[in-house]
Amino acid sequence: MAPVLGLPPTIRACLFDLDGVLTQTATAHASAWKETFDAYLRARADATGEPFVEFDKVEDYRAYVDGRRRYDGVRAFLASRGIELPEGPSDDPSIETVQGLGDRKNELVRDVIRRDGVHTFEGSVRFVEAARDAGLRRAVVSASENTHDVLEVAGIADLFEERIDGIVAKQQGLQGKPAPDTFLAGARALGIPPDEAAVFEDALAGVEAGRAGRFGFVVGVDRLGQAEALHEHGADIVVSDLAELLERP
Repeated sequence: MAPVLGLPPTIRACLFDLDGVLTQTATAHASAWKETFDAYLRARADATGEPFVEFDKVEDYRAYVDGRRRYDGVRAFLASRGIELPEGPSDDPSIETVQGLGDRKNELVRDVIRRDGVHTFEGSVRFVEAARDAGLRRAVVSASENTHDVLEVAGIADLFEERIDGIVAKQQGLQGKPAPDTFLAGARALGIPPDEAAVFEDALAGVEAGRAGRFGFVVGVDRLGQAEALHEHGADIVVSDLAELLERP
């Protein structure tokens, strides 16, 4: 069998992350995380006398929140600063808890999506369309609970057969990335074994999940100048845009 779309010939399904792979919403997420965490950290510094050290939109975002479920990202970043907060409640974003901070960030992102819309990566859309035309199965696997709305606003919802998102993960009790649970659920939803599915991820936690799930191929998408780290965390190949795969023999 010949390779299809730059993928190994055994691949029959594609599992795509959303933010940073299909849509240009990663910058909105990074900005929302920064606004949320900086406000909390500044208030904490004022109250305790500790120095204020801002959230870094590149390094902290990449290391602690990119690709993770919202509350997991809050826990990971706060732990990096030696901070522990109670978990809930989740019904009041003004309360300084793990869930409160996560929900505050989500409100900011949703405001940006409503105000600015959603832009896709043209090369990614071309690749997904080519995968569809080649008969490959397709699913979106994202930690975001806003996945449905983002796909609809972006106008690409009809390109995918299945969607495993933060809402589904919560309903099914799936662990977030870097655990492979959500990608495995995506493969199950398509009826394809993991070793015949390719994972497409821009987040380090996401490529870790692809490797942990023993998927047939893991494609790292380098949007942040972290090609080496994507390889180290489990990517079989790293591209700057999925259109590059269309040019491979």
